[in-house]
Amino acid sequence: MPNVPIDFTFLTNLVVVYGFNVVGALALAVAGFWIAGVIHNGVHRGLLASKRMDVTVASFLASLAQYATLAVVLVAILQLVGIQATSLIAVLGAASLAIGLALQGTLSNMAAGVMLLLFRPFKVGDAIEVAGKAGTVRDLNLFFTELASGDNVQVLIPNAQVWGTALTNKSKYPTRRVETTLTAPADQDFESARAEIAAFLRDNPHALASPEPIVTPTSYSDGGVEYAVKVWTPAKDLQALQADLVQYTRDRARAQTALGQAAE
Repeated sequence: MPNVPIDFTFLTNLVVVYGFNVVGALALAVAGFWIAGVIHNGVHRGLLASKRMDVTVASFLASLAQYATLAVVLVAILQLVGIQATSLIAVLGAASLAIGLALQGTLSNMAAGVMLLLFRPFKVGDAIEVAGKAGTVRDLNLFFTELASGDNVQVLIPNAQVWGTALTNKSKYPTRRVETTLTAPADQDFESARAEIAAFLRDNPHALASPEPIVTPTSYSDGGVEYAVKVWTPAKDLQALQADLVQYTRDRARAQTALGQAAE
């Protein structure tokens, strides 16, 4: 076996040079992540300082600034370890098709995030239903839309799914319509029963007088007459009005039961 001389001085210099480069790259990576976080928070606070700035737009632009900073840090790290930016660009250009195919899901999420930002079908704080999930919008970034479910569980939905499917925004309009059915005794006059229900809706603080509530008899049986009720309410009072209607139905049922027992 031939005796190959080993140049320990060369190896030592190589280890020292590349060792310092690796240490420097690690330090730059840590500093870069910290700086990206500072830029994200600074941009977010700066944008929200304007009263005309929407929270959703501010969060998206802050996220964009953070990822742009990380991209610059990545290029700097590659140059520090000896990979020139021009060589990197050439390699990426030659492999752009493969990268595009491999990252098509990620790129589609980014494109969908931009479209959501431009058209803004919802904003932070809106109650929405999308992709089979329902909740309140907490954040919109480059890749995900974050919801908080009714029981305050985090739900992350890729932007491509949010943009590419039907979306229901329950907070978009200031008013909502409640539809339900109420039952009146079979022997009660139609007009008196309708006037009684209309009076309840007129006096209810959660119901709107305009558009006027609609009370229509829909079916008749020995058990009573069913009335279809359509009433408008401010979106914030929707659940309160629904609770009032349930309580009203319960009170009427109790009153009918009491009358029946008294008649016996």
